[in-house]
Amino acid sequence: MNSSWTRRQFMRIGTGAAATGAVAKFTLLDPKPLWASPNPVAPSDTVRFASIGTGVRGCELLQASTRVPGVQCVAVCDLYDARHVAAQEAVKNPNVPATRNYKEILDRKDVDAVFIAVADHQHRKVFVDACAAGKDIYCEKPMSHTVEDGFAMIEAAQKANRIVEIGSQRVSSIIYAQAKEIYDSGRLGDVWHIEAHWDRNSPSGAWVYPIPPDASEQTIDWNAFLDGAPKRAFSPERFFRWRCFTDYGEGLPGDLFVHAISGIHFVSGTNTVAKRAQSMGGLFHFNDGRDFPDLIETFYDYPNFRMYLRCNLNNDQGDYIGFYGTKGTLTIQGSTLTYTPQDTRPQPEGYSIYGWPAKLRNEYLAQFAAEHPLSAVNITEPPEVFTPPAGYSDLVDHQANFFSAVRSRKKVVENEEFGNNAAIGCHLANHSYFKQAPAVWDEKGKRIRG
Repeated sequence: MNSSWTRRQFMRIGTGAAATGAVAKFTLLDPKPLWASPNPVAPSDTVRFASIGTGVRGCELLQASTRVPGVQCVAVCDLYDARHVAAQEAVKNPNVPATRNYKEILDRKDVDAVFIAVADHQHRKVFVDACAAGKDIYCEKPMSHTVEDGFAMIEAAQKANRIVEIGSQRVSSIIYAQAKEIYDSGRLGDVWHIEAHWDRNSPSGAWVYPIPPDASEQTIDWNAFLDGAPKRAFSPERFFRWRCFTDYGEGLPGDLFVHAISGIHFVSGTNTVAKRAQSMGGLFHFNDGRDFPDLIETFYDYPNFRMYLRCNLNNDQGDYIGFYGTKGTLTIQGSTLTYTPQDTRPQPEGYSIYGWPAKLRNEYLAQFAAEHPLSAVNITEPPEVFTPPAGYSDLVDHQANFFSAVRSRKKVVENEEFGNNAAIGCHLANHSYFKQAPAVWDEKGKRIRG
């Protein structure tokens, strides 16, 4: 454990600990050597991979891969030609072969694994084909575009005995590992309410990305992009801002809810689907022809707790998760984890007794003091605050876990079943929003009712 703090790291903690009124205990977490080795990875153990999809997220994945030892990017694929160059720049290798056709990637014998970072509506197609080709898969979140897609992907992965990791990297974060340790210790008491939000206030945060000046039907394989979606005339807005449209994406639930759901499932040890969900919201500001709302709030009913999620694109409040227990509160705000104990010392009732006669009230208070002699002694624990070191990347750790599993053939935490459960949570939220009714999960029928 490293106790050296920088001014920037202190500032990152914000007002959370100060709000408790107590002196907090600060801990700078050390990244766990999940994949570190004192010796270089042997050439025979090098995992060779390719990225199918090299837009902004695909390039982030490629950049992170350069920090993982024992892996090599041997090919990239995207429907937009300029992204081939962007991918080569991301891996700092202008000679990496590039193609528009992902099946050329799957035909290569030197590819052990693939990143899938295409639009959501094409996850199933590429995923199933990759399984059939014997490739292990790192698939971006949300895992599926529909409920049916998710179960077809599970079947394909398990039939082909593939290693699969879904890309909600919080599951591999040292912050979330620490949160899980606290949660599992019982220090929170009973946790019946969990809530999270991820709020933004910018065009970029609402996926209003600029259109590259060279975008055209000559530089983009538009017909291939439409595979699995309704046919329509070329639209660069739909290609670059696909998250806005139901034909290709899952909106705010698929982009942001899925991170919260995955993180909450990991910390709480939940690997199931909420029994039902109720959404409300609307499209208030970004009236640009999109299908999805710019504000959505969803209540989820799990067997052992209730959960509330919100995404608002009209006011920047950042990202936050709170676990509210009978003995303590656990919050994750950005990259800062705070545990704050509740004061659960027995206390005399201090409201209704002031409707009693003074004699009865004083007798009650005297009896309480005699029965609870330590109630006035403050023995409450101070808050605890945890943060990662500067430069820490949970995405690098997430990829490292994936590549380690490719070698060991042992399943990762965020495997195809875990990822599918999180994706169904997104589908429940959207179903309820568009149907304006509760969405009920039919576990036996593997479908949403309502």
